[in-house]
Amino acid sequence: MPGQIAPSWHRASEALKMQPSRTLIRRLLVLRSSKSPTNTTRRFTRHTNLASRGRPQIPYLSVPLARNQQFRYLTTERKRWLAYEVYLGFKYTIYAWAIVGFSVVAYYSVQQEWLERRYPTPHEWKFVTRLQFRLAKWAPDRTDLPQTDWVLIGNYAKSVLERLEDPKVDGAGLQPTAGGPGYDATAKSEPWRRGYYEVLMLCAKAAENLDDQVADTTRHLVFPSNQVVGPSNPNPKPIAHGSPSAPLEKDCERAFEAPDGIYQKILNTNGFTPKQKLDAALEYASWLDFKGLPDASELTYEWALALASETSSSAVQQQQQPPYDTQSYVLHHDTARPPSANLLTTLTALATHKARNGDVASALPILLSVLRARRSLPQPQPRTTQPLYGESAAAPSSHASLWTVENITGIAKRLLAPPAYPPPPPDGSSPPVRDAGELCEEAGLNLYIGEIIYASSSSSSSSFSSSSRNSREDGLAWTREAVDLAEEQLHKLNNSSDGAAEAAKRTCRECLASGLDNWRRMVARLAREEAERQKAAGGSGSSSSSSGSSSGSWLASLWGDGNPGETRGRWAAEENVVKERTRRAQEVLEESETPKAGLGSLFWA
Repeated sequence: MPGQIAPSWHRASEALKMQPSRTLIRRLLVLRSSKSPTNTTRRFTRHTNLASRGRPQIPYLSVPLARNQQFRYLTTERKRWLAYEVYLGFKYTIYAWAIVGFSVVAYYSVQQEWLERRYPTPHEWKFVTRLQFRLAKWAPDRTDLPQTDWVLIGNYAKSVLERLEDPKVDGAGLQPTAGGPGYDATAKSEPWRRGYYEVLMLCAKAAENLDDQVADTTRHLVFPSNQVVGPSNPNPKPIAHGSPSAPLEKDCERAFEAPDGIYQKILNTNGFTPKQKLDAALEYASWLDFKGLPDASELTYEWALALASETSSSAVQQQQQPPYDTQSYVLHHDTARPPSANLLTTLTALATHKARNGDVASALPILLSVLRARRSLPQPQPRTTQPLYGESAAAPSSHASLWTVENITGIAKRLLAPPAYPPPPPDGSSPPVRDAGELCEEAGLNLYIGEIIYASSSSSSSSFSSSSRNSREDGLAWTREAVDLAEEQLHKLNNSSDGAAEAAKRTCRECLASGLDNWRRMVARLAREEAERQKAAGGSGSSSSSSGSSSGSWLASLWGDGNPGETRGRWAAEENVVKERTRRAQEVLEESETPKAGLGSLFWA
C-alpha cells in the first residue's frame, strides 16, 4: 500500500506545475477525500449509540439493549439437559407404576392364598371357577360391608354353577339324570362332588334371600318387589332418597331362580352322600315352613327322618326297626346304642316345626326325649397332640430349639405349597360324643323347651293364675340353664386353640344371644305383671304384697337403683340381673381369636 501511494503523489506534483492554481486546489481536495478513510474511529463494541467519544467502550462495561439482544435458547448443552430430564421423568414414572403394580399383585396373591386356606376349593377346578367360588363364600362373612350383598353372591354362585355343569369347562363326565332336574356325578371325585354340593347350597341360600327381589331388565338393577310400579302392586313402597327410580312391572323379572328348583336338583342328584341330602332336605323343609306351607314342610321332614333312619348304624336299625315311635316320634331309650347324629338333628328340626305350627303337645315330648338321649351320649376320648411342622411324635426335650431343620422345612412347605383339600366331614351315621359342640346343641334344646313351656303357659290360661306363673317360671328356669351352659362352653371354646371348633362356637354364640334375649323378654313380662298386681293391691304395703316381695328384697338391694324408699319386686330385680349378664356376655360374644403361638405370633397384630 505505501508503495502504491508514493508514485501517485509524484505524478500529482508534476501535474500541479502545469495547471492553474484554482484547478490544482480543487483536485487536491477531491483526491484527499477519496483516499482518506471514512470512519477513523475504531470501536470496541457494537453498541455505538451508547459509546462515549471521550473514552473507549469495553463490552462488559456496556449495558445491552433489548432490541439488539440476541441469544440461542436451544443450545447443545440445553438439548442434552432437556433430554436427560425427560429420560429421568419416564424412568421414575415407570418405576412408580411398576411398584404400584407389583404391590397390587402381591396383595391380591396374599388375599387369594388366605381365602384358599379359609375356603378351600377342589384343586381340579379351573382357576376362574375357584376364584369366583372363594369370593362367593367370603362375601357373607365380610365385616367391612354394612350388609351382605346377596346379588353379588348369587351372581358368583350362578357363574360357578354354570361352569361346573358345562362339559367344556369343568363338567366333563357330568350326565343329566333321567326324569329329574339333577345330574349323575358319580364319575367325579369326592372333592369335586363336595364342592359342587356347596355351590348348590350357596345358590339355594342366595335364592332364599333374593326371593322377594326383581331385576329391571332395562337398567340391570335389582329392586324389592314391593317397590315395583304396576297393576299387581297398586301401592308401591317409596324409593329411598338417592336411589334410582322405581321400576315398571313390564320391565321386571325374577332376580334369581326359585329355591324349590335348586333344592329339588340337590335331592335328585346322584353322587351326594346321605348326610348332604339330609341337610338339604332340612333346609328345604325350613324354607317351605317359612313360606307358609306346613303340610309340604312336614312331608319333607318325614322324608328326611326316613333317610336318617336308613343310614343309622345302631343295633336297632339292623333289625329294621326305627329307634323312635312312628306315631309320636319320641325316641326309645332301651336301645343298645345311642341314636345317630343325623337322627337327633332331624327329630329336633321336626319338633321345632310342630311347635312353630302350634302342636306343642307333640313337640315337647320329642324335644325331651332328644335331650335325654344327648345327655346319655358317651364322653369324648382324649386326643393326642399332633406333631407340628413335621416333628417326630416323640416327647420333645426341654431344651429343644424351634430353629431346627425340621421346623424350618415344615414352615417353608406350609407357606409355599398349596393347602391340601380338607378330608370329608363325618357322615352322621354314628352316635356323637358329648363334646363342646354337643353341649352347645344341648343348650339349644334347653332354650327350645323353655320357650315352648313359657309360651304355652301364657296362651293356655290367665296370666294372673298361679298355675300359669309356675309354668312360666319353669320355662324361665330352662332358659337360665341354657344361658349358663352356652356361656360356659363359649368360654372354653374361646380359650382353646382347636381350629375345628368354629361350628361349635357359632352354635354357642347363637344360643347365648337368643337365650339372653328370651330371658330379657320373659322377665320383662313377669315384672310388668308384678307391677300391675302391686298397683291393683293399692300399693299400701299389704301383707300379701310384702310377703310376696320379701324373697326378692335382697336382690333389690344388690341390683336396685339406690332408692331406699322404693320397694322393688323379685322380677324387677331380676331385670337388672339380666342386664348385667347381657353386658358381661358381650365380652364373650365379641371376643377376638386366640393369638397365634410360635413363629406365627410375630405376624399377629
